[in-house]
Amino acid sequence: MTAMARTFFVYMMTNAGNTVLYIGVTGDLPTRVWQHRNGHGGFTAHYRLKKLVWWEMYGDPRTAIGREKQLKAGSRARKVALVSGMNPEWRDLYGEL
Repeated sequence: MTAMARTFFVYMMTNAGNTVLYIGVTGDLPTRVWQHRNGHGGFTAHYRLKKLVWWEMYGDPRTAIGREKQLKAGSRARKVALVSGMNPEWRDLYGEL
């Protein structure tokens, strides 16, 4: 029997002014972003992080978690460059999921 393939996402959320960045990992990006947008989660609710501005997809949870840790350890400038490379206007990508 073959194990069903799953998809994992590393993503960044920000607030209206793009001043705070949150990095997370999930197996269900639309649901997780909906939760952030609706005030679920302490950090994201406190800072009103409702805009999905960047994400990457992975087929393995360990790889996704490793990438999340790598990004969290990096500088803000590297995170901003990553978002700007995929999403130069810093649009909310939630509607495109």
